[in-house]
Amino acid sequence: MKIRYIYHSCFLIENTNSFLLFDYFKHKSDKADFDFLKLLNDIFASPKALYIFSSHSHQDHFNYDVLSWVNKKPNIYYILSSDIKIYNRVENSYVIRPGDELAINEIKLNIFDSTDEGVSFMVSVDGLNLFHAGDLNWWKWADDTPEEEKAMENAFKKIVADISNHDKKIDVAFFPVDKRLESNYLCGGQYFIDKLKPKLFIPMHFWDDYETTSSFKKAVAAHSTNIIEIKHPNETLYANM
Repeated sequence: MKIRYIYHSCFLIENTNSFLLFDYFKHKSDKADFDFLKLLNDIFASPKALYIFSSHSHQDHFNYDVLSWVNKKPNIYYILSSDIKIYNRVENSYVIRPGDELAINEIKLNIFDSTDEGVSFMVSVDGLNLFHAGDLNWWKWADDTPEEEKAMENAFKKIVADISNHDKKIDVAFFPVDKRLESNYLCGGQYFIDKLKPKLFIPMHFWDDYETTSSFKKAVAAHSTNIIEIKHPNETLYANM
């Protein structure tokens, strides 16, 4: 498995027979381990299938440009949250909602809820379980009312419990660590690690504040989970192929 960070909440996972691209909305070309556009053309030419996952319609998680890629690669599959508006028929597309379970070729999917729009994904492939949270997080804003704060806490903990009850050990988790929450930015990721104990935790949704990933790692250093620090866009984070 090879994990490449593209930008924000977008990651590309390469496995034996497939590429999985999560929540693409744009890429950056600075400070790169690789050229994303060249890599994308290599993927189009590869016999491996490409799976496009979009957790919801927010502009920082979905870009309509991905729908045109079907013209460049026949074995491309779209797994799209039901809140994304698709105006024309797209080949090999799957509209998903919380609670759905489905298999596409060798990939098995379990779809969970979110504390924002859309869904979160559990993807089982090549004997590994990957979890991409989308915008699932404990969004604990400084100006929330006590009622809003409690409702968010309950909603988040219920979804984490649903994931835990599913009884699949998470090998890799991609999860928001967002400094806009100020001192509360630790809450969601820390709780997620406490309850679900993923082997590998990869922060996301921090925009260009890359120091967030190192500060988060230091804050939860006591856990056995391996936490990845991300330093720049287009970074190869993990390779074991």
